[in-house]
Amino acid sequence: MNRITNYLFKIAYYLLLSYFTYLMILITWQYVPINFNVAFLNLKEEEINLTYYQIAFFSHVYSSIFVLIIGGFQFSKTIRNRFSNLHKNLGKIYIVLILAIASPSGLVMAYHANGGIFSKTSFSIQAILWFYFTWKAYQFAKNKDWKNHQNFMLRSFALTLSAISLRLLKWGIVSTLAPPPMDTYKAVAWLGWMLNLAIVEIYIWKKNEYPTPTKE
Repeated sequence: MNRITNYLFKIAYYLLLSYFTYLMILITWQYVPINFNVAFLNLKEEEINLTYYQIAFFSHVYSSIFVLIIGGFQFSKTIRNRFSNLHKNLGKIYIVLILAIASPSGLVMAYHANGGIFSKTSFSIQAILWFYFTWKAYQFAKNKDWKNHQNFMLRSFALTLSAISLRLLKWGIVSTLAPPPMDTYKAVAWLGWMLNLAIVEIYIWKKNEYPTPTKE
């Protein structure tokens, strides 16, 4: 029964991830080729005139979609065991994109986030933790500490998925409670990544508390 449950869970995971990744690709595609007068950027009339913000925004948008796609398959045992070189190479791309582009550019964007200091603080913490978790995952991989490597990759990917969870939470809150738009934005600025991280921490704790029995 556990095997069937796990199998169904994996199918549901990849179906949902594929669907929401597809939606994120559609959102990203609005900015291809580079366009300053579309979607989110219509709310950033002052910031978009700043060259460094332009660079940060498009670097973040373009790199994050690849991080999302790559990260989703890094936890597959099939890929990890049967195609170990592919797993390693994709992992390196994931790490480099976050450390060199996605996280630093996200920190720049956080400084200009809507919602004042409340939202700016949240997005700044998220960008810093994203960098830290990914860097720690890389260090543990170098030291062949695979348990901690996986745990920190889970934490890193939890923050990667905040791009999806933020939008889902925003839709849910607006549909049910209908608060003022800026209040909603401030709430999801924190909930979008903290909820993901809380779920991952519970999963890691349960995994450590109740490890899978090994065959003798």
